[in-house]
Amino acid sequence: MFRTLYSRLAAVLMGVFVAVGGLMIVATQTMLERDRLLVLATDLVIGAVAFSLLAALVVFHFLTRRLRTLAEAVDAFRTSGFAQPVRIDEPGAAGDEIDRLACAFAEISERIVDQLDALAKVDAHRRELLANVSHDLRTPLASMQGYLETLLLQEDKLTQDERRSYLLIAARHCERLGLLVRDLFDLTRLEAHEIRARPEAFSIAELAQDVAQKFELRAAHARQQLVTDIDAATPAIVADIGMIERVLENLIENAMRYTPPGGTVALGVGPDPGGVIVTVSDTGQGIAAEELASIFDRYYRIDRGERGDTGNAGLGLAITRRIVELHGGTIAVESGAGSGTRFVVTLPLGRAAQ
Repeated sequence: MFRTLYSRLAAVLMGVFVAVGGLMIVATQTMLERDRLLVLATDLVIGAVAFSLLAALVVFHFLTRRLRTLAEAVDAFRTSGFAQPVRIDEPGAAGDEIDRLACAFAEISERIVDQLDALAKVDAHRRELLANVSHDLRTPLASMQGYLETLLLQEDKLTQDERRSYLLIAARHCERLGLLVRDLFDLTRLEAHEIRARPEAFSIAELAQDVAQKFELRAAHARQQLVTDIDAATPAIVADIGMIERVLENLIENAMRYTPPGGTVALGVGPDPGGVIVTVSDTGQGIAAEELASIFDRYYRIDRGERGDTGNAGLGLAITRRIVELHGGTIAVESGAGSGTRFVVTLPLGRAAQ
């Protein structure tokens, strides 16, 4: 009762009319005296006017007090540059219209502050992305340009083997550029939800075995040991086989990149309640606890002592997470400084990617 502003105003006005009516009843007891009739009428008019003005002032103060508090909060929010959300101690949804207005504005101010913070972070990431992309594009481009210019300027002085070597190096840098552009394009499309998965039933155990075989020669050249623990009884899943293959490749490449010679990269696949679980672990330097939450961010790179100039653009894990989430799965990382890293991917069995 009396939760709305209308009901409260009606109650005040009703009180005024009751009071005025009571005065009139008291006054009628002396109306039989003609000599006091004019005096009583004058007193009643003056009293009614005074009482009405007093009631109007009370109602006006009742309304403007909370509106003034809300206006001051709005001014403070604007003065802070929309950086400090509004804090108003009001009944909120249980109050009248002004209380609900104050509560709604407090929620809106918090949403504005959160969105401005998010935009600031996105802008910082965008600048970092541009800087990193420029660096990753400039390095292979400069190498390609150098070797190609050497071929043009010293074509007559170079042997056939030297020319072939320079062309192979230029081709390798060109491949790096192509992979970087592909990753940027794919990640942008995944974040914009422009890529649609084409789900089909397949054995993820067989797929994992095929992917592991593709990396055996590379692991041998890097003097690494690639071991597998694939449960043949792992049930089939419904997913985009090309995307899941990309997930496995990205995780294995990432593990090999940060594993020193003589280290081990392990791939495991097995059943999980309601789905399957895929694990990829390495014996590298590991990741510090404060950096674990950021490794899946777009273009976030961690110095874990990777060997040589691998041309890593820092997009593989971001793409992996987007693909896993697209299929309704989850990805987590377990690591510690000096203890290696383990990625854990869970995928549902029969859910087609949306």
